[in-house]
Amino acid sequence: MLCRIENRIYKCIAGDLMTDEVIITDRQAAHSNEDHSSAFEKYGGEIPRILADPDLIFEDKRPFSGLVVGRIRIEGKNLAIALRIRVASDPEGYKNSVITCWDIGEDRLEIYRRNRKILYMRPKV
Repeated sequence: MLCRIENRIYKCIAGDLMTDEVIITDRQAAHSNEDHSSAFEKYGGEIPRILADPDLIFEDKRPFSGLVVGRIRIEGKNLAIALRIRVASDPEGYKNSVITCWDIGEDRLEIYRRNRKILYMRPKV
């Protein structure tokens, strides 16, 4: 298990959570490293923190999935995490799953803000 997430944040993707556990498979981590400039290798340690307190969640084109975005502390970039939420119709034992991740700059984040539906925004304190 990679981490746990809170229903109050992630219900915007697929209603009430079936589980709060999040995993990433070796295959998914490898995809992030091979296709997204070693993103999991470089920033995988940031994923639990970002999933616990995301800056934004955008609607994703895949069902029951969201694009979770949070600031990467170590480089001042943002990490985009494609997260699939487990739903009642999934087989027993499935978990919420990180599909892939990649780093994005402020310009790309602005494009996401303009072109994607925002499902969640961290409340200002």
